[in-house]
Amino acid sequence: MKILFYGTKNYDEQFFDKLLPEFPGIEIKFIEANIHEETASLAKGYEAICAFVNADLSTKVIEELHQQGVKLILMRCAGYNNVDLKTAQKYGIKVLRVPGYSPEAVAEHAMALALTANRHTHKAYIKCRENNFTLNGLMGVNLYKKTAGIIGTGKIGQAMARICKGFGMRVIAYDLFPNKNLDFLEYVSLDELLATSDLISLHCPLTDETKHIINEKTIAQMKDGVILVNTSRGGLIKTEDLISGIRDHKFFAVGLDVYEEESDYVFEDLSESIMQTSLIQRLLSFPNVTMTSHQGFFTEEALTNIAETTMENARAYMNGEELKNEVLS
Repeated sequence: MKILFYGTKNYDEQFFDKLLPEFPGIEIKFIEANIHEETASLAKGYEAICAFVNADLSTKVIEELHQQGVKLILMRCAGYNNVDLKTAQKYGIKVLRVPGYSPEAVAEHAMALALTANRHTHKAYIKCRENNFTLNGLMGVNLYKKTAGIIGTGKIGQAMARICKGFGMRVIAYDLFPNKNLDFLEYVSLDELLATSDLISLHCPLTDETKHIINEKTIAQMKDGVILVNTSRGGLIKTEDLISGIRDHKFFAVGLDVYEEESDYVFEDLSESIMQTSLIQRLLSFPNVTMTSHQGFFTEEALTNIAETTMENARAYMNGEELKNEVLS
């Protein structure tokens, strides 16, 4: 089976190439171009394509993939909100994902963002490099004995809850489907979580129910001086409302690894470009906001797990085995 990998970087090739000897019958070609309407035709001659979280797999793209004979879409990520599943199902195209690769990788990055935004370590580093050893603008707050609110208690949310517990925090959580077997957190309503949390960390998928779960109304319910972290999906936060909340001094600190505009920018070097929209620049202009470029997954362990599961998904399809990681519409 031939697979065309879209939107790849050097590190993708590194982790997938070393696995190829273990998967006879599978051929891989890597291209740097991401998939969208203009590049979908490049899949001609390939039975499968592999895409990442920033891919465009909308209706027209999947229709073009069907025209090119593609039967399988491999997502080398957990999220699939960028895939038109109904159109894929219409044409009999299977969609497989990597449901879990390293929950700890993302959770650890979430805590790193919380600590960086809170204690201003990114600013302290720059100041010290410039021989400025003053403490102006670097004051933070203790997390010990504070309340951490976890929205979404899948594997990543659970990992973040354990980290917060280790910091000596009280951990509360909200989930549409509570896991009663978790003894290191307490489930509460969303209203109670918003009103009592000192740190709020988002770990839920992006669905119709969760889109813009952080908005003007829910921000107003939060405690003054709350720390907000998002390492899940940018669409969970209505950015304009977040900006208004920051300007109203609602937040002590905000740490973002994902944001609504990221699909056009993430993983790209645009340092010489003029950005066409201003949301990201406005967020970066605030002294209490820390942003990274969707790197929560970016550890050796996570990339190894992603590569292994993606290749196992391809082999299962090729051999007619059970597709454990299939996404259905």
